[in-house]
Amino acid sequence: MSPAHAAPPPTSDEEHLRQLGYEPRLNRRMGEFGNFASSFSVISILSGCMTMFAFGMNAGGPAVMFWGWIGVGAMVLFVGAALAEVTSAYPTSGALFYMAHALGGPRWGFLVGWLNLLGLIGGICGIDYGAASFVGALLNMQFGYEPTALGLLGIFTVVLLLHAGLNLRGVRLVSVLNSVSVWWHIGGVALIVGALAVVPDQHRSTGWLMTHFVNNTGWSNPVYVSALGLLLAQYTFSGYDASAHMSEETTRASVAAPRGIVRSIWVSWIAGAVLLAGLLLAIGDYDAVLNSPTGVPPAQILLDALGPTGAKALLLVVIVAQLFCGNAETAASSRMVFAFARDGGLPGSGLWSRVSERTGTPVAEVWLSVVAAFVLALPSLWSPVAYGAVTAINVVGMTPAYAVPVYLRLRKGSPFRPGPWNLGRRGRLVGWVAVGWVALVTVLVCLPQSYPVNVSTFNYAPVALLVALALAALWWRLRGRYDYAPPVQQSAELVELSEEVV
Repeated sequence: MSPAHAAPPPTSDEEHLRQLGYEPRLNRRMGEFGNFASSFSVISILSGCMTMFAFGMNAGGPAVMFWGWIGVGAMVLFVGAALAEVTSAYPTSGALFYMAHALGGPRWGFLVGWLNLLGLIGGICGIDYGAASFVGALLNMQFGYEPTALGLLGIFTVVLLLHAGLNLRGVRLVSVLNSVSVWWHIGGVALIVGALAVVPDQHRSTGWLMTHFVNNTGWSNPVYVSALGLLLAQYTFSGYDASAHMSEETTRASVAAPRGIVRSIWVSWIAGAVLLAGLLLAIGDYDAVLNSPTGVPPAQILLDALGPTGAKALLLVVIVAQLFCGNAETAASSRMVFAFARDGGLPGSGLWSRVSERTGTPVAEVWLSVVAAFVLALPSLWSPVAYGAVTAINVVGMTPAYAVPVYLRLRKGSPFRPGPWNLGRRGRLVGWVAVGWVALVTVLVCLPQSYPVNVSTFNYAPVALLVALALAALWWRLRGRYDYAPPVQQSAELVELSEEVV
């Protein structure tokens, strides 16, 4: 239902991209399903739900994990729908920062670019380190390997190199892997939940699932602990901007990309609720699962319920899904680096805006993404809560970046011309709900996660956010205000508005 003032669709994707100021440089070989698969693979319920499972068991337990998933998923649908509407009008690889620049001016775009980059790199780190921990659990089951911080970092490095190698092969392979990932995730959830429902003789009651509260955080306030527990769902429901970042490689992008965002959220919402319920209802000894020698509570649930052979088989299914997820996130991050550097937003932009003539792939950008993710994981050698902090970095960088273009679209009002996919008159209500939710979540993920607060339990997500913002401000004053120049025509009013961001 497009309003009368919606922008008429261009005759081709390339024409639309040129209208937005860019000459096509990436290969447009991805269809609508592949675009949806990009975001669905990055959300990856078999990554986020599984790797954050221990965190959820400590911060609220089953009740917060299940109801938090339902509530957070509903709110994320508002955020995704509002972002999808803006994506339809501006389908570029730059995605969030381009939208913010077009709607609010250069400083808004520059700020969002750095936030989005922080979130994407934090996402690669969180996803691939989580996959490494599950590989460690599988090695523990098979060979008695005891996962150590250094050993997990080594596995993590191998996973990063794998994703770099796959992404360097070109977008066609990335698209195929993402498409396979959709069915692997859905089939994997069905297989895991089906096995846990049929094989064990005993299950927890639905009443226990919906009401049992656990607090192992050290904090005494149950409301505070429940708020912390929402991080499991909020971390999982991130990365759906991948559909927007893949716009310049997607056919009918102004429709396919927004559809990809919204579909990836609601499909993940349903499948994730089923997965969490299946795992939680199969828990036997809660404390034994939480303190599993594998280091991964879901692995212990599978082991207790299905025995070694079944547990190892399903754990392998989970690991492959997590590898799909990390590969899709690496693709999205590399496109973001390419687009931001193309517009002069990064130091050394000339290096980070190159595209391989043979594969049409941003090669240096892939390597920058995985190396930065490796650096972000180094504190895991000293801090036992580093993984939770990395996931918070992903959320604290990514989530505000989703809301800023939506906020600027709302502030712009009627001059904003929606694309062919839009919310009509419901757009403003959906947008304000989205902005309010993001403001709340941004505060939550910066809170201390464990008590007492000391060097080993400190949540360094706000520190990483401040460092990223400081680097952005420094680079803006040194070169950014001269070099950063997306090809968006701005009115004098927009330039004036952009001065509000310091």
